[in-house]
Amino acid sequence: MKHVEGRPCAGPEAAARQLVQLAASIEPTQDGRIHVEKISAAFLYALRGSGSEFGAGLACAVEKGWLMLHESGTYVKLLPPGEDLLANR
Repeated sequence: MKHVEGRPCAGPEAAARQLVQLAASIEPTQDGRIHVEKISAAFLYALRGSGSEFGAGLACAVEKGWLMLHESGTYVKLLPPGEDLLANR
C-alpha cells in the first residue's frame, strides 16, 4: 500500500523539463528575458516543487543547454530546443 504520492519534479531532469515548459509559457520581456521569480513562483506553488528541486532543475536545464541563466541570477533565456529535448515529448 502506497501512502505517499510520487513527486513529479523529484529528479533533476524532470524538474528541468518542467522549468522549460514554464519558461515557454511566460511572455518574455526585453531581449527574451524571463525573470526567475516568475518561473520559481509557478514551480513552487503551482507544481508544488521544493526549493532544492528548483535549484537542481535549473542547474540541469543550464547544463543541458535548454536555458541560459544570466550571471546575476535574475533572469533566464529560453534557448532553441535540441534533439534531446524534443525526443522525450
